[in-house]
Amino acid sequence: MSPEKLQEFKELLLKKRKETIQERDRYKELLQTLNDEEEDFAKNAYKFTEFGTDTMNREQTFMFLARYEKYLQQIDDALERIENGTYGICRVCGKEIDEARLRAVPTTTICVSCKQKEPHYAHY
Repeated sequence: MSPEKLQEFKELLLKKRKETIQERDRYKELLQTLNDEEEDFAKNAYKFTEFGTDTMNREQTFMFLARYEKYLQQIDDALERIENGTYGICRVCGKEIDEARLRAVPTTTICVSCKQKEPHYAHY
């Protein structure tokens, strides 16, 4: 991949990293708000019906936070691959990953052909 293309993907990844950090931080603030409300709940037990909803919101917020943290790690890993010269190379077959795939999933480490060969598991 040309140095110009690598720089283009680096800028794309840095932009996605910034956006992801902003979203993650938004969910961290939401989680703090939910935790503060739980403390208030302990003082106002009559709001018991709202507790289930708060618990569900908290679990959902944790799920989103975990997803953002995982994506941030994938972005950082991709940026590291750019620096060490392995970005855009399939980890399975060693061939160059198509640019269209990298644009769609800039953190990918696997080409379309190898991805399609992965086993698909039934969802229950």
